[in-house]
Amino acid sequence: MSDTPRDNPGVIAPPPLIYLGFLLAGWLLSKALGGPDELGLEPQIRRVAAFVLIVGGLVLEGSAANQFRRLGTRVEPWKPTTALTTDGLYRVSRNPIYVGFTLMYLGFAVAMDSLIALAFILPCLVVVDRFVVQREERYLSGKFGAEYDAYRARVRRWL
Repeated sequence: MSDTPRDNPGVIAPPPLIYLGFLLAGWLLSKALGGPDELGLEPQIRRVAAFVLIVGGLVLEGSAANQFRRLGTRVEPWKPTTALTTDGLYRVSRNPIYVGFTLMYLGFAVAMDSLIALAFILPCLVVVDRFVVQREERYLSGKFGAEYDAYRARVRRWL
């Protein structure tokens, strides 16, 4: 056993897999129940809404991830962080990548026309918040100290 402290937040799983897991679980449950599980939207409205949510989420997530890359630090929360990202989208939200993932999730749930998959976003967000975001916050506070704590005090966690 190593006495060297781990230089990562120790998230339970890669966040994209958490979102995907809940989305698929909701969709599979809706298929297993076999009853009506529709959102009640006209197909054209549903397609446009799904497209806007998915593309909006991709743009948000991609822009936020590019800020990490510009600073030369890792986007993946299971790898060491070398710089604190506080500019651009990170002035509005401490977690714009997860906001982007959430928008994409909602878009796919709408595209699948699944009320159950849509409802599964709530437990998904609880898991992401408790087992990813809070662990990342402890890690960043320990690594960057007062600088991160001041950032956390002035910028909201989500929106």
